[in-house]
Amino acid sequence: MAQSRHVVAIPFPGRGHINPMMVLSRQLIASGIHITFVVTEEWLGLINSAHPPPPPELNFMMIPNCIPSEHGRGKDHKGFVKAVFTKMTEPVEKLLDRLEPVPQAIIADTALHWAVEVGNRRGIPVCSLFTMSAAFFSVRLNLEKLPPLENPHSPVREKDELVEKYIPGIRLIKLSDVDDVYVASSELALQTISTARKAQCMLFTSFYELESCVIDSLREDLNYPVYTIGPSVPHMLPLKAESNDHITWLDSQPKDSVLYISLGSFLSVSQSQFEEIVMGIFVSKVKFFFWVARENFSLVREYCGDNGLVVPWCDQLNVLRHPSVGCFLTHCGFNSTLETLFAGVPVLALPILWDQKSNGRLLADEWNTGFNLRDIRGKDGILSREEIKLAVMKLMDLEENEAKEIRKRALDWSRTSKIAVKEGGSSFVSLKKFISDVIDRVEC
Repeated sequence: MAQSRHVVAIPFPGRGHINPMMVLSRQLIASGIHITFVVTEEWLGLINSAHPPPPPELNFMMIPNCIPSEHGRGKDHKGFVKAVFTKMTEPVEKLLDRLEPVPQAIIADTALHWAVEVGNRRGIPVCSLFTMSAAFFSVRLNLEKLPPLENPHSPVREKDELVEKYIPGIRLIKLSDVDDVYVASSELALQTISTARKAQCMLFTSFYELESCVIDSLREDLNYPVYTIGPSVPHMLPLKAESNDHITWLDSQPKDSVLYISLGSFLSVSQSQFEEIVMGIFVSKVKFFFWVARENFSLVREYCGDNGLVVPWCDQLNVLRHPSVGCFLTHCGFNSTLETLFAGVPVLALPILWDQKSNGRLLADEWNTGFNLRDIRGKDGILSREEIKLAVMKLMDLEENEAKEIRKRALDWSRTSKIAVKEGGSSFVSLKKFISDVIDRVEC
């Protein structure tokens, strides 16, 4: 039976996409479904060396390294994306041709527009997995409804104008939060969204309570089922029983005393902005901080002193769930957004680009779990060390009234997100419905 209920998972080759696809795969395996997980040879090595390790029941199948290496891909992101769009199709098709048994469905990252066409040619239903917020998907789906960035024949575009004026269901996100969507709207990017309409269904790594208005609007707009299955973080895995150096360090700090800092695994802030962040943290006199620094490691260590710990990598969800962590300075990638909501940790939002800007807006203004530092940048676009210092001091102050309200709200979202994935919760029910509607409906 396990072999007959067979699904192929094809993630976009990036950590922010592979991780939620892995979480979904774990959930489907727990329901007795056999998963074939398709990755490049390089990514299989990265997955096998990471924590948490993949479940032993997960069947990996490799395609050749037909795209640029994950190491240093940020130097030519456009070239990397173009290679994913144009060079992965053929090896994936060859893999599917020799796959036994034929899968009941393909779950493919929404960014892989060609996967829908590959599945349609074989008569295999393709389910699209969107690994960013439902609000951001709705913006991309309805981009033509927004006023253009520059149009001499239309009224002046107000950057502080709300997107909701043009797209129903999206509350509090501003036009300035989605400007990058225009810049990135190449022919290939537009094809990704138009092809998503041809999928069998849409899966969101968000959860219904978090974006109910947007989800309801999308269910009216799309001509197929929409399932919310998140928060797609590895919630099913227990906290690591064994200790390591940084967990031991966290164990020795008081409750809510540590500022956790991580600005993502791919995109980086400018060198001048990074220096302002370092100095802002330093002059804030925050008692303890835990910094994941993949670049500028020595610069951070120089100012670290005895109050901080600097590491090149950590198991982020375990760190966020540690009782000593009291605040998260984040770039607002959607995986990090879901993890901080799940852990109930307040945020200092410092988005860099793309969907991070709308995530920062939602975290601060819609979900009320922190401050959006992007709103207090100077005219040069740089957030000053003084503003960083004041924001850190305010949110880390356990007696400050606004900070106390934010902490309370963060804990409320933590409880709501955990209920969503438990038996009977909205995401639990939605995932079961997806399995019965799509996987079990197809005759084996």
